[in-house]
Amino acid sequence: MADRTRTRVIRIGSRCIGGDNPIAIQSMCNTKTEDVKATVDQILALEAAGCDIIRVAVPTMAAAEAIKDIRRQIHIPLVGDIHFDYRLAIAAMENGVDKIRINPGNIGSADRVKAVVDKAKALDVPIRVGVNSGSLEKEIIAAHGGHVTAEGIVESALNKVHMIEDMGYDRMVISIKSSDVMMCVRAHELIADRTDYPLHVGITESGTLISGNIKSAVGLGIMLNEGIGNTIRVSLTGDPLEEIKSAKLILKALGLKKGGIEVVSCPTCGRTQIDLIGLAGRVENLVQSYDLDLKVAVMGCVVNGPGEAKEADLGVAGGIGEGLLIKKGQIIKKLPEDQLLNALKDELDHWKDQA
Repeated sequence: MADRTRTRVIRIGSRCIGGDNPIAIQSMCNTKTEDVKATVDQILALEAAGCDIIRVAVPTMAAAEAIKDIRRQIHIPLVGDIHFDYRLAIAAMENGVDKIRINPGNIGSADRVKAVVDKAKALDVPIRVGVNSGSLEKEIIAAHGGHVTAEGIVESALNKVHMIEDMGYDRMVISIKSSDVMMCVRAHELIADRTDYPLHVGITESGTLISGNIKSAVGLGIMLNEGIGNTIRVSLTGDPLEEIKSAKLILKALGLKKGGIEVVSCPTCGRTQIDLIGLAGRVENLVQSYDLDLKVAVMGCVVNGPGEAKEADLGVAGGIGEGLLIKKGQIIKKLPEDQLLNALKDELDHWKDQA
């Protein structure tokens, strides 16, 4: 893996990003921000799952005003996402957001952008400058052959960054996204060489749980492996909790995050004699509640299972309606299939007692 790209450090509420700080996992609520209880409940669930920074939509003045109540009840930095109306950005900051996300190109005139920047400067609120491939200016598209290109995305983003710098403010995070995975990767490679602002990375509009995870894993995997990215979001059409699970797995696969239980399981085949698919799913759900740095293996047969499970801290290998419980490479029990999950749970419950 390449060395991390060096960036300046930006503080967002209680958390710092950039520099040598760990890569932060971000998500966005899909509740109506005006519904304070629903939004707070979702944020607290995301916090418990491992979300580091949360963003909410601010499409109305009621949403901007709800920020005050939401902020008091959560524990992670809160980002307000604003489009079109500069007054919403100002109100969101006055009500306590830790960062705002704007595209200066759709906020309005330079005077309106400056009003937002001046308020951010007065309240010491960082600005995430966001540009998507679908929102490029017509003149930039024309200058790049009539097509959306990685170069055009970078040009658009840096133009907006320089505009805010010229207004006397430099507490910024840059976000450039595209649903085209390799265009998105190329754009980040280009911008990482041209700025030292922290980068929020992700593949926008990546899709549903399966397609979105694959596109995000490929795109984020390449960028993070090249040392690019300070905060990440796996954008999925679905429950935001799934975004956190996927982001953690991507970071762990790259060796960028430690802790938590990793579940490995074999593919099914004709030798499988237990409900491997169901068991693996139940094990994956079970381990979410444990703060243990372990590997748990779920293997479907006794041919390769015991040997493969030896590489894990705990494991089960299925037989005909039964299975072996394996710990630190040693077979410790043979159990009926319907007792395997409880046996694993018992081992996890007492793992720290045995340390």
